[in-house]
Amino acid sequence: MYVAVKGGERAIENAHAWLAEERRGDPDLPLMSVDQIKAQMALAVNRVMAEGSLYDPDLAALAIRQARGDLIEAVFLIRAYRTTLPRFGASVPVDTGAMAVDRRVSATFKDVPGGQVLGPTFDYTHRLLDFADQAAVDPAPLAAPDAGAMPHVMAILDRDGLIEPSPRDDTPAPDLTREPLELPANRSLRLQALARADEGFVLGLAYSTQRGYGRTHAFVGELRIGRAPVQMHIPELDLTIDIGEIALTECETVNQFKGSRTEPAQFTRGYGLVMGQSERKAIAVSLVDRALRWQELGEDFTGAPAQDQEFVLSHCDNIQATGFLEHIKLPHYVDFQAELELVRRLRDDNAKDAQ
Repeated sequence: MYVAVKGGERAIENAHAWLAEERRGDPDLPLMSVDQIKAQMALAVNRVMAEGSLYDPDLAALAIRQARGDLIEAVFLIRAYRTTLPRFGASVPVDTGAMAVDRRVSATFKDVPGGQVLGPTFDYTHRLLDFADQAAVDPAPLAAPDAGAMPHVMAILDRDGLIEPSPRDDTPAPDLTREPLELPANRSLRLQALARADEGFVLGLAYSTQRGYGRTHAFVGELRIGRAPVQMHIPELDLTIDIGEIALTECETVNQFKGSRTEPAQFTRGYGLVMGQSERKAIAVSLVDRALRWQELGEDFTGAPAQDQEFVLSHCDNIQATGFLEHIKLPHYVDFQAELELVRRLRDDNAKDAQ
């Protein structure tokens, strides 16, 4: 981050000390533990992990506490820490079909193989403040449902040729966390950028497509949330082993169909995959993904923001946006004085010409 002048070290030290005091809050209250944040603010933890590109609930919870609940600041902390970590390998692509599902719904078919699983969701709550929650009464524990096998719903449409084949690109996917974004970006790179993009920005773009600024009229083919195994291939042993599991949210949308005199009509796809439980983000990513595919699907560019990949990908990262936006509050004394002098000179010239 750029600073126009140096100085004020004592003031900065005092600001840090004051920040630490404000972060701690009332010393008569117990310090909120990382475990409490991780367990009771799980959706905030999931967002920080997703946008920070680092799956570690403990570190995300620590970052949230250090950032006083400012999730973008917490994402910044996680990304900064991530750059210090060594990389010892890459996992194989995650099989979301092997997911241990906590929630799985489809808006396209009522009866689907494996059934609908509502899971933990706000969808059916009344959105009224529950003041009884202040009493901190623990709810009765529920047994996790044995969901069994749950094939993807989109396979139903795929089997009958009613939806376009899932686009495939066998070229190695670039790593956005290690390589700068280059435009135009292929779909794998776009999905990476959207998965770690600011949730509010992607939500706004997705909403704009539903209101006509883009070609996205979607049905949720399937939304699933759960834990999927992460595997790594050991070339020396020619062996693939499980190294853990990761919570994921996956959304596949069924969008408007295309066809011609020579090609039968087919629905088109949108896709979103996000770390943790973040269904709003996954749905939004799938809508924006579909809007960005206008060219490969032979559609017209209508000028909608969600169709413009340069606009979307260059502005969706909240850390870049925060850095550029907040740097203007830092000292710009020299710059401003130069412009102030120019304005005064122009005013003087204008006054002379008016005489």
